[in-house]
Amino acid sequence: MISKGYKPQDREWMLEAMSLAEQAGAAGEVPVGALVVRNGSVIGRGWNCSIGDCDPTAHAEIVALRDAARSVSNYRLPDTTLYVTIEPCTMCVGAMIHARIGRLVYGASEPRAGAVVSQLQLTEQAHFNHHIDVVGGLLAEQCGELVSQFFRQRRKQSGQSGL
Repeated sequence: MISKGYKPQDREWMLEAMSLAEQAGAAGEVPVGALVVRNGSVIGRGWNCSIGDCDPTAHAEIVALRDAARSVSNYRLPDTTLYVTIEPCTMCVGAMIHARIGRLVYGASEPRAGAVVSQLQLTEQAHFNHHIDVVGGLLAEQCGELVSQFFRQRRKQSGQSGL
């Protein structure tokens, strides 16, 4: 279920995820950033690096999950919160369920491929053996603007202003 139940520290963590998204954008990647937090400490960080790594699975969430799992030497990440600047896709939601993420906080919705509220509502499916508490829309305008600005700049560089 999606709620607006923000915690006081959520804004701080989302701002850090946005900083990671900016690093992705500076590297020529779609600017999405993510972190995994447990007990007030970051245990995993990631940003999109699919282009640079030639890896279609290298979404910010997956990179952050991998980093977190390595840091705690366990592929299960219970009692953690994953912060991400954009609503996760199907692949990333599946990985979060397998990792047993406790809570997801995301920024902007992703109307085309978002799998939390925009399209599939995967976190609300009863058949999964794990459920994630979801908080959406934190700093949504700012998170969405990172992606919009990135694509505006790409279109400008390629001379495709009509896209």
